[in-house]
Amino acid sequence: MSTLPSDDAPSNRWLPLVLLLFVGSGCAALIYEIVWLQLLQLVIGSSAVSLGVLLGTFMGGMCLGSLLFPRFVGPRPHPLRVYAILELAIAVIGLLLIFGLPLLDDVYAIFPVHGWASMLLRGVIAAACLLPPTLLMGATLPAIARWVEATPRGISWLGFFYGGNIAGAVVGCLLAGFYLLRVYDMVTATVVAAGVNLAVAGLALLMAQGIPYALREDGISRSEMSTIAPWSIYLAIGLSGFGALGAEVIWTRLLSLMIGGTVYTFSIILAVFLMGLGLGSSFGSYLAREIKSPRLGLGICQLLLAGAIAWAAFILAQSIPYWPIDPSLAKNPWNNFQLDLLRCLWALLPAALLWGASFPLALAAIGNRGGDPARLVGSVYAANTVGAIFGALAFSMLLIGWIGTQKSQQILIVVAGASACIAMAPLLFVRQGSPAAAASFSPPAAALSGAAFMAALVGVGWLARTVPPTPGDLIAHGRRVLSRSGYYTLLYEGEGMNSSVAVTLIDGGIRNFHVSGKIEASSEPQDMRLQRMLGHIPALVHPEPKSVLVVGCGAGVTAGSFLPHPSVKRIVICEIEPLIPRVVAEHFAEENYGVVKDAKVEVVYDDARHFILTTREKFDIITSDPINPWVKGAATLYTREYFELCKSRLKAGGVITQWVPLYESNPAAVKSELATFFEVFPEGTVWSNDVGGLGYDIVLLGQAGPLTIDVDQLLLRLLRPDHANVGDSLDEVGFHSGLDLLATYAGTAGDLGPWLAKAEINRDRNLRLQYLAGFSAHEYREAAIYNEMLQYRKYPEGVFIATTASHNELRRRLGLPK
Repeated sequence: MSTLPSDDAPSNRWLPLVLLLFVGSGCAALIYEIVWLQLLQLVIGSSAVSLGVLLGTFMGGMCLGSLLFPRFVGPRPHPLRVYAILELAIAVIGLLLIFGLPLLDDVYAIFPVHGWASMLLRGVIAAACLLPPTLLMGATLPAIARWVEATPRGISWLGFFYGGNIAGAVVGCLLAGFYLLRVYDMVTATVVAAGVNLAVAGLALLMAQGIPYALREDGISRSEMSTIAPWSIYLAIGLSGFGALGAEVIWTRLLSLMIGGTVYTFSIILAVFLMGLGLGSSFGSYLAREIKSPRLGLGICQLLLAGAIAWAAFILAQSIPYWPIDPSLAKNPWNNFQLDLLRCLWALLPAALLWGASFPLALAAIGNRGGDPARLVGSVYAANTVGAIFGALAFSMLLIGWIGTQKSQQILIVVAGASACIAMAPLLFVRQGSPAAAASFSPPAAALSGAAFMAALVGVGWLARTVPPTPGDLIAHGRRVLSRSGYYTLLYEGEGMNSSVAVTLIDGGIRNFHVSGKIEASSEPQDMRLQRMLGHIPALVHPEPKSVLVVGCGAGVTAGSFLPHPSVKRIVICEIEPLIPRVVAEHFAEENYGVVKDAKVEVVYDDARHFILTTREKFDIITSDPINPWVKGAATLYTREYFELCKSRLKAGGVITQWVPLYESNPAAVKSELATFFEVFPEGTVWSNDVGGLGYDIVLLGQAGPLTIDVDQLLLRLLRPDHANVGDSLDEVGFHSGLDLLATYAGTAGDLGPWLAKAEINRDRNLRLQYLAGFSAHEYREAAIYNEMLQYRKYPEGVFIATTASHNELRRRLGLPK
């Protein structure tokens, strides 16, 4: 029994219009996926767990949907009406999730546990919420598959549907990443996606009204296509999915090193990968209809994949990082985006094309004439997505952090070779089919085929052995590797689960700590001064701090700055990448006073937002020194909601400091950071760590209430014997007295009000900062930004309480009139 429209063959008239439905459906699906990743960063944290949960749930739900649909929905309902109902349900659930997922914070707050167990618990709960819509998404292809016949021509149309769905996904990826989320917010993006679902559903219902549909008994039982060892096709396409998602995880890590880990980088990488899958699927659909052995075509695709993966590994390690490119020369970020797109295409497109072509060839290799197309599509799609789930989870949460990207790519090549073996082995070693086919399997032909097969496997092994290691230079300096190579010694390089880190030594004994291709901390004078300011300013402003929370370990210098203060009894460091406290901080033990081994210190490996949300503890000081705000996921530690969480965890009289870089930024991003902080701490102040009056970075200081600093009391404190080590720590970075430290004052929230009048507030629902900052990751405008701020600076009569002599001295040091 087959299913066809009652009047004529569907492929002649209506299938191109059905293809349009799949384009719209794919567009909506990718908008949802990108929005959900941002939501998961808030719920779980910006870590490998959040990426693994999203990919695993997205692919897992689609797998289950494709498998369960033909078992629970019979072939009698009109496929277009079923498709319309699925799209309507996706729209409704998508709208519910955008408002419901943030409420999970209340659920997590019930379980005050931290670390790996907590992240996995949050991941399981979030995955359960995302499962319903992804189940429905996975059911759409099997649902519409009943509109075609399980013939070579019909199956080729299923491949075109799959390609059209991916083409729509490319549009959705770019639309969400470069426009909807950059200009609006997650709610608006979700409404647009739901609107696309509704439009697709409406068009499908209109088509169902005008196109009759009926079941037809045709009496044809088996396909003219090969049915040799169908399990081998399922296994081969499953391994193909494993490799595809594993490669996406690895190559996203490597490409974000060399072109910068902004939200735009991730959108470009995903769009290129999807583009390749879509184009490959369309070409594979054509081949599936024209070639005699789709199984052989699938096997050849997998063999070629071994070469394409090796190509990408070589290009990403030995070629692209050393292109003579200086991104800071571009006057417009769109110029860099075009270049980034070219680099991604050059590296990723060959493999993505072959993975895309594999799916329709697998469909054709296992198809049955007269069978239920929904079951055919559902089973092959499920096998592919099961492999994809394991690939996403294995590489993001285990293999990269365990064996590194080089060996992980070697595994990908071996997996591609294994998939080719499994697909083609039955053709070589199983004599089934017609007498003519059996006769053609002569001993000479079999020997020749076997020899070619073995030679191909030897080639796969050779390719795996030639995968180059990920250069330590790339881990250290990322997009600036060419301009900075050769003048430093690499002391350490490591690929953690969440980040790649390195430590380098340059002339003069300066050590640099690198995260994901950029210097995050160092023993340079200006960096040491900033790290000490983040610790000493709040510790001296607070009359007697006892407990401290440090967000982000870095080189450990900020956390270590609290150790000399005699009243501090407890320091909690919250860090998401285990390599940093365990390895990196040891290289800066002299500067950080051996902080990670001190008895007062507890290191918590977790997302800072979740730790602050669930901890019952309150602190005298919270100091936050996250990665640059242009790095994808970092903006979650600069939102209004995050600062409100911090405020709720401060004891009475508690203070908070926040790092804000002026370099690799722009005025709009800096204004957003300051305005967001001052909305929660309206009495906040700014303290400058500038270099020669040209700007560099700043420290924001806030308190739950009006901030006052008793200048003379602070100066007397520094003269006490028990604060001698504090004075030495300040002296090491150029603050030879308390007045030197106080002279870094750069303004109050009230002073800067006119400058911040039109600043955009960074909120959880929009994460506006990462889109603003992402445009200026290659710019250095710190001097101009700092000079703009100084125009609004006034002497803070209400902040500094001091004798006339101290006031006059501070005015002189600040260059402000009496």
